[in-house]
Amino acid sequence: MHSLAVHYLIIKAIAKSISEMAKKPFTLQYPEEREMVADNYRGVHKLDIETCIGCGACARICPNQTITMLEPAAKGGKKLPSINLERCLFCGLCEEVCPTKCLVLTKSYDFERMDKREFVMLPSDLK
Repeated sequence: MHSLAVHYLIIKAIAKSISEMAKKPFTLQYPEEREMVADNYRGVHKLDIETCIGCGACARICPNQTITMLEPAAKGGKKLPSINLERCLFCGLCEEVCPTKCLVLTKSYDFERMDKREFVMLPSDLK
């Protein structure tokens, strides 16, 4: 009787394997196919340079000192935020404190970089 139970378990395992092989794979063909993100997902930052007043509130509120205000290239220009995504907690405090709502967190999760220096996003990169 013991041998019959072993044979039953083997046949059951083979049947389960065959049924699993018939299912469609869960693999997404990234980057063509993307995983759906939740409504409250916080991804890469986006900055509207035109409406940014350069107040620096985002840099002051950041708990990880991820945001730094860059000096303007032209005289009389405004300071604009630069964000180091490598250190960012994606907490959303910078988005909440922005008086003009020019800095927002998008649903984008593109974090593929070849060099860690590419994680520092200049204001022109935050579009």
